[in-house]
Amino acid sequence: MARPEPWRLEAKSYPASTVIPTRFQDLDSLGHINNVAMAAIFETARVHFHKDLGYSPFQSGGRWLVASVMLNYIAETHFPEPVTVHQATGSVGNTSWTLFQAAFQGGTCVATCDTVIVMQGPEGNRPIGDELRAAMERQVPRIG
Repeated sequence: MARPEPWRLEAKSYPASTVIPTRFQDLDSLGHINNVAMAAIFETARVHFHKDLGYSPFQSGGRWLVASVMLNYIAETHFPEPVTVHQATGSVGNTSWTLFQAAFQGGTCVATCDTVIVMQGPEGNRPIGDELRAAMERQVPRIG
């Protein structure tokens, strides 16, 4: 996998952030936070991001399904220091959106994550509402 674009490695590029504590149980046999635990850290931050926007799938009358997750591990992550996940909305389509995330520990980017989320209702994919779209579009990356 290619290294992420330089702006992805800068905390200031992201308009939102969430601090996630690391746990001793997240360590692998080499003393690093393991890959599965990093995926869970990104998941927890993703839930907080949407909650902080003031939206949840329950408020939208549908459900939000993760269609894909792409993680890029850049550096080792250690216990007991917390991880700060910085977040921004990537693209917003008709029924789906991408969330850009970058995890930092000690001021260093340790991983990035891109998640595609699809809005669904009983009838299948459903359009993203105007209010939710506007809230997400206010959270775009600060590049440059």
